[in-house]
Amino acid sequence: MPRDSAAAPPSAPVAGLTAALNEAPLGMFHLRTVLTAGMGFFTDAYDLFIIGAAMTLISKVWHPSSATIGLVGSTSLIAAFVGAFIFGRLADVYGRKAVYGIEAGIMALAALASAFSPNIVWLIVFRFILGIGIGGDYPVSAVIMSEYANRQDRGKLVTLVFSMQALGLVIGPVVALALLASGIQADLAWRLMLGLGALPAAAVIYFRRTMPESPRYLARVRGDTRGAARSMERYTSGTLRVAEAREPMVKLSFRQFIGNPRYLLMLLGTAGTWFVFDYAYYGNSISTPLILKDVAPGASPITSVAWTLIIFAVAAVPGYVLSFLKMDKIGHRRLQIIGFIIMGLAFLAIGVVPGLTHVVVPFLLVYGLSYFFAEFGPNCTTFVLSAELYPVSARTTGHGMSAGIAKFGAFIGVFLFPILNKALGLSGTLTLTCALSLVGVLLTLVLPEPAGKSLEELSEEVRYEVPGSGVGLAG
Repeated sequence: MPRDSAAAPPSAPVAGLTAALNEAPLGMFHLRTVLTAGMGFFTDAYDLFIIGAAMTLISKVWHPSSATIGLVGSTSLIAAFVGAFIFGRLADVYGRKAVYGIEAGIMALAALASAFSPNIVWLIVFRFILGIGIGGDYPVSAVIMSEYANRQDRGKLVTLVFSMQALGLVIGPVVALALLASGIQADLAWRLMLGLGALPAAAVIYFRRTMPESPRYLARVRGDTRGAARSMERYTSGTLRVAEAREPMVKLSFRQFIGNPRYLLMLLGTAGTWFVFDYAYYGNSISTPLILKDVAPGASPITSVAWTLIIFAVAAVPGYVLSFLKMDKIGHRRLQIIGFIIMGLAFLAIGVVPGLTHVVVPFLLVYGLSYFFAEFGPNCTTFVLSAELYPVSARTTGHGMSAGIAKFGAFIGVFLFPILNKALGLSGTLTLTCALSLVGVLLTLVLPEPAGKSLEELSEEVRYEVPGSGVGLAG
């Protein structure tokens, strides 16, 4: 539980900004950062996954082909690939604060525009713009949290940010159910589903734009240790005070980053595991209404959405909760391996057990198990690991590249799912997903275990410190 507040007495001065951040007890400033960053992920999840429910209505109105359905569901994901790369690099060059909030504005405007799409072509265009904002939110929000986090609770705090996705997963089907049950015409219902995504995005723009620059970035990349310490003292309402901050500047160009064998190996691990996971996760999640239609062809749209809500609420949400409670104790890398293995076994069972894809209750149990270990595993850990393993001057770049490549995998998964499902059937499609889970296990093995270690220790920043750049700061 947080132990500081605006009314708490000031702490004794701590020598060194990085040391103060690494060893700070959990406090209200951590919670404030979680909420500011996490609301973006609520919006990301709502906007990305509501399209699955909306497409069941759009199909009745515009009668698109299977390929067009796949494109509508996946276009925001290929755009997220672009947005993650662009915003990730910009946040390392110009600072986290320079871009933080812009991506939320893009999401708000694009969600609203999607609701007013005159035809399916314009819907695809607006969903693409939406995806750029979503992609940009990944690296900046993740790294903002990791750079404010302490050493012992970093996995918990970054996972809490990402776990706001769970609310988006649940609220989406709730909104869809409410609209479907109200008897609103299909053409209006899907527009309301998409347009409501603008509300949470707009709500956090102010808080993000007024949030101070990351203290680690300000001190170690900009060289402003005094400003970083003063900003941190204000942000924590005086509960975290730095008596002396001698922080060496860390400069790592994009060429140095991409040409470093160690960081290339890290990219293989973080981007590769996230790619194979997102292929499976988004392909299944966005296509869940279609999957359930195959399992129970006679089910109504309301019943199908209700089952989707049950899966998310009963299986996914507890997985998120257990992930942030246990990740730092189990280990970030170890939890990812466990999640990939059990997830893959669940997909294999669906693929090879005769008749499982035609009996609703057993199918929902096994499918729900795959969801639980997706959340209590790689869905959270891929996000966390990518925010931990890179140096401060290339941290959002590394996370952005990993998230971008992951969203390309998600695009492929969502686009191909209707096609593969038609060609291989549901059993064959999920058996292929099992094979990718095994690839995820192998790629995870190239990564170090970050739990309990500082960001500076993990990234080996000392190799890129600028000599003589430490700046004394009197308390």
